[in-house]
Amino acid sequence: MISILIIIVSILAVGGLAYLIVNKLPAKLKPVLSIVLWIVIGFFGYQIYMSIMAPIKFNKKKKERYALVIENLKTIRDAELAYASVNRSFTNKFSDLVNFIEKDSFAITEVKNIVVTEQRGRITIDVEKRVVDTVGFEMVKTQFEGRNYKEMMNVPGTDAQFELKTGSVEKVQGVKASVFEAKVDKAVVLEGMNKDFIRQEKEALGGINVPGEYIAVGSLEDVNSNGNWPPFYDGPKEESKD
Repeated sequence: MISILIIIVSILAVGGLAYLIVNKLPAKLKPVLSIVLWIVIGFFGYQIYMSIMAPIKFNKKKKERYALVIENLKTIRDAELAYASVNRSFTNKFSDLVNFIEKDSFAITEVKNIVVTEQRGRITIDVEKRVVDTVGFEMVKTQFEGRNYKEMMNVPGTDAQFELKTGSVEKVQGVKASVFEAKVDKAVVLEGMNKDFIRQEKEALGGINVPGEYIAVGSLEDVNSNGNWPPFYDGPKEESKD
């Protein structure tokens, strides 16, 4: 809207000056005003250029900042899923996640089918059963190699930390499931940038944009560990994690 107003004002101003030069001014003043006109044209031309480039530059910088933030949110998500696979619930403490990655391990299991003999009344029969054996352990830390999990709670480029909450939802009647959500206000991520553009960004509806006021992963209202960002932030090799 601001860009359109600048363009309209620029056209009217230049047109008005040109009209004065041609129709109203004495011949002696026309060279002077012509120079003024060129200065005005240059000024408004610059303003028009800046009004066009401002949102382009904002979007470029926004995507750079969002990409860093989303990488940390992905690490938080993966840490929460790993934590819950062992502890049966999510945690709202980043210290728990870091300690879990540093010190805990996953059980490596092997599934085998075995045949056992069972006595059923006067009859003896062979029954095939599936047995799960623990054959070893793997440190959780090995799955996070190359990832800065010790700093995952920090919002890149700021002094802030992500807001991490947990809860439970009733997925099936009488059965509650643990859920988590990690998020940060877009205004925190975009601090120092154009406030009008930030306001518009917080009103985004989705599509190629991150919808709403927050960049978030997980949900406190549904059993969902996805992020609210569009797929291109995941890159071609990123796999969906439910």
